[in-house]
Amino acid sequence: MGSRRFEITETAGSVKGFYVVVDRETGVNYLVAKFGTGGGICPLIDKDGKPIISE
Repeated sequence: MGSRRFEITETAGSVKGFYVVVDRETGVNYLVAKFGTGGGICPLIDKDGKPIISE
């Protein structure tokens, strides 16, 4: 397998289950929440509603 497309860049300090994940192909940042068998993912957006892009 080649390199992984998604990279975990941050985790919330004392709160386990929240992560900021970056798509290496597009640079879009996502907030991921994972608790037990449930979870969710949401793109992070700026004040203009555009996705936050990492370079």
